[in-house]
Amino acid sequence: MDRKKGIFLVITGAAFWGIGGTVAKKLFQQAAIDIDWLVTTRLLIAGILLLTIQFFSKDRSQILGVWKTKKVAIPLIIFGLFGMLAVQYTYMASIKHGNAAVATLLQYLAPVMIIVFLILRKKAVLTRKDMVTVSLALAGCFFLLTNGSISQLSVPTLAIVWGVLSGVALAFYTLYAIPLLKQYDSLVIVGWAMIIGGFTLSFIHPPWQIDVKSLTLQTSLYLIFVIIFGTMIAFWFYIESLQSLLPKESSLLGSIEPLAAVLTTVFWLKEPFGIFQWVGTTCIIIMILFLALNKADSLKGSH
Repeated sequence: MDRKKGIFLVITGAAFWGIGGTVAKKLFQQAAIDIDWLVTTRLLIAGILLLTIQFFSKDRSQILGVWKTKKVAIPLIIFGLFGMLAVQYTYMASIKHGNAAVATLLQYLAPVMIIVFLILRKKAVLTRKDMVTVSLALAGCFFLLTNGSISQLSVPTLAIVWGVLSGVALAFYTLYAIPLLKQYDSLVIVGWAMIIGGFTLSFIHPPWQIDVKSLTLQTSLYLIFVIIFGTMIAFWFYIESLQSLLPKESSLLGSIEPLAAVLTTVFWLKEPFGIFQWVGTTCIIIMILFLALNKADSLKGSH
């Protein structure tokens, strides 16, 4: 039963992540919402909600415990700014200038960036699996961004730049979080990281500065979806799934996120998507599945 619950949680969380990006694009189109305001508000509300869940359901002493030593507090601030805030901002900027499908798929290049980084740092050697992964990622990106035509890009340049930066930020986020997550619950680390990111960005665009007249009932509902379902619940469900699934299984099922982003972008927002872009999308999703499956295999072998 626990396993079924874990599978349900990770699939639902990943789907909400993917759909949340598409709904954010709709917000940018309809309400002319400022990206700084959206990221600030999204991070602050989701962060407070995650810490509230921790307070009522887990070890509440950890919430303030993270600030007791510089050894944890300083890395947590760095993680909040260069991990959480960077990931959220670059991802939203890529969606604003392009669409959620391309932004999500480019963000999913993070595993390839991690492989390259570890090889350059001589912490890993290039394996055949890595070569397959990198080849799929490069082929996928080529088709996704050019739609098969070398002479022109089918995606705005700014969307590509922000999307690649989002992948870099996610790679940093993934590697840098490991020591912190070994010491404290993920709800505490991520909740505080969101609050740090949102608090810092609120100096640029305070969350209370919004033209309320631009918010219709429909755009308000979109906003609630992005903050509650696309951020807080998506993350919480993913974390909870780790209680009953192996991390590798969660990451494998998490590949539903780019699929959800692509399908909602194409069929709900009616964004044009060429035949070669579908080929590119397929390459990147195969790469994600290949990575997750191979990790799962190596994990089974060590049990």
